[in-house]
Amino acid sequence: MARLKDKYVAEIAPALMEKYSYKSVMQIPKLDKIVVNVGVGDAKDNAKALDAVIRDLTTITGQKAIATTAKKSVANFKIRAGMKIGAKVTLRGDQMYEFMDRLFNFALPRVRDFRGINPNAFDGRGNYALGLKEQLIFPEIEYDDVEKIRGMDICFVTTANTDEEAREMLKMFGAPFANA
Repeated sequence: MARLKDKYVAEIAPALMEKYSYKSVMQIPKLDKIVVNVGVGDAKDNAKALDAVIRDLTTITGQKAIATTAKKSVANFKIRAGMKIGAKVTLRGDQMYEFMDRLFNFALPRVRDFRGINPNAFDGRGNYALGLKEQLIFPEIEYDDVEKIRGMDICFVTTANTDEEAREMLKMFGAPFANA
């Protein structure tokens, strides 16, 4: 079992149960999924760019990435509905915990001048969104193999009802929040 999953069962869930005095164990917030998304604006001109992004995402997460398509046509961006314009991976279960462990303990500390992640990037329903400027912070990615440096969005979807509960849970998981 993943290290953070063991920590959740042994430490985090009981601590949250005590702090917020839940009546049932089903009320304890838990991490539902992690979605990693990369937008590839130049995929409309260069099909190989999307393949490179899918390969990088698959290497980083350990799960095959899928291409995402445009929902609407946008003339200014020269995009038609149905065109492949990005890639995403949805992580659940043990892979989700392994990815979160690597993100918090290996990848984020490799960011230059890292002072912590924004503690206010919650959506009001207990979900946390994080943006990265480059994929090179992950140790799995070789600098020489990268064609273009790209950013990515990482979204932590939780079952928490409030941002405060979700922030407390992520803090207990080891999320390096910046001091506000």
